[in-house]
Amino acid sequence: MDPDLTDLGEQIALDPQQFIGIPLALIGAVFLSLGAQFQHRGVVKVESHTTDTLGKGLNVKQLMLLLARPSWVIGTLMLGLAIVFQLTSLYFAPLIVVQPLGAIALVITSIVNSKVNHVQLNRTSITAIVMCVAGVFLFVGVAAFTAVDKPVTERQLAVILIVLAVVLVLAGLAFAFFRRSIRAIFYVLLAGVLYGFVATLAKVIIGRIQQGEFEWLTLLCVIALLAATALGAYFVQNAYASGPPDLVIAGLTVVDPLVAVVIGIVVLGEASQAPPWAMVVFAVTGVVAVWGVFLLARSHPQTRL
Repeated sequence: MDPDLTDLGEQIALDPQQFIGIPLALIGAVFLSLGAQFQHRGVVKVESHTTDTLGKGLNVKQLMLLLARPSWVIGTLMLGLAIVFQLTSLYFAPLIVVQPLGAIALVITSIVNSKVNHVQLNRTSITAIVMCVAGVFLFVGVAAFTAVDKPVTERQLAVILIVLAVVLVLAGLAFAFFRRSIRAIFYVLLAGVLYGFVATLAKVIIGRIQQGEFEWLTLLCVIALLAATALGAYFVQNAYASGPPDLVIAGLTVVDPLVAVVIGIVVLGEASQAPPWAMVVFAVTGVVAVWGVFLLARSHPQTRL
């Protein structure tokens, strides 16, 4: 066989072991959806019995009360299981293959939330959900067949950590100065960006452990991952307090994989061999998906403006 064709096949084909990651990611998406529904219920209950903090961020008292809400605790455990299944899927399969499957959670959450809260989604909301899911799958679907999976160098890893540090500082400053005027979409987008870095760092850490390269830089990645996870989780809880669960999941399952893939393209050079038409598809589908999130935030019957 032509060596060039062999190399191409190795770049885009999944071996049987890697296919294991797909059902694991789908199971994780189910837990993500159910966990979001339970956590949202817990946050709403706590807010209804305490001082309204819409736009100000949940305070320490409210965060402690969440621990006493069975629905919130159950939701947290389910989200924990979702993370376990996601990390396990990343162990078996490439990030660009399993990460977009989380978009299935948006469909499940929308259906469950509609039934549980007796909320009829309007046509615009349904259109927005379709835009989110279709945009993500097309974006990452093209990436899966045009990207090249490369080992992460220490220089690239340092760039990722520096960019994440800047994002964390900007997110903290934005929350500190503008939290009285921000709403669910702010929390949703920032949480999605942070979790995009979390997914990337998780994949990097898994890869370095597999290669026996657990040193100070990898340890720094673990610390950065935990910091991004903690701040992202806080933003998610605030998003639940001011928006419906399917809006939160839309932001996470759209922005998260888009950020992860953009990091792969810009920092890791995984799209260095992608044809020009693929770059156009990346731009168009990315805009469609993110536009869907904003459209859902504006049109969802439960959105608090």
